Amino acid sequence: MPVKPSEREEEYFARLEFEQKKKCEKDNRMKMESNEKQRLKELHFMRCPKCGMALIEINYNEIAVDKCSGCDGIWLDAGEMEAVSKLNQGLLNKWFKTFKK
Repeated sequence: MPVKPSEREEEYFARLEFEQKKKCEKDNRMKMESNEKQRLKELHFMRCPKCGMALIEINYNEIAVDKCSGCDGIWLDAGEMEAVSKLNQGLLNKWFKTFKK
């Protein structure tokens, strides 16, 4: 004759099953978010944030500057603004003239 589980046992196993499904769902969501982040990175890599055209990397005084092929915008990566700010005034004016339209 089969033994019917007590109410507490049923509650325990229901809670255990819920926690397992919750963890599985969280793992699936994190994997999807990771995949989406990678897809967006590949889609937007070296694209102008303003107009979406391709960015062309130009090296000037050991500073890598990204210039848009469409709107002529200038984009600096992390740390490059600090490098530009350390240029002396004469070199800085020359730098701006170089990238002017």
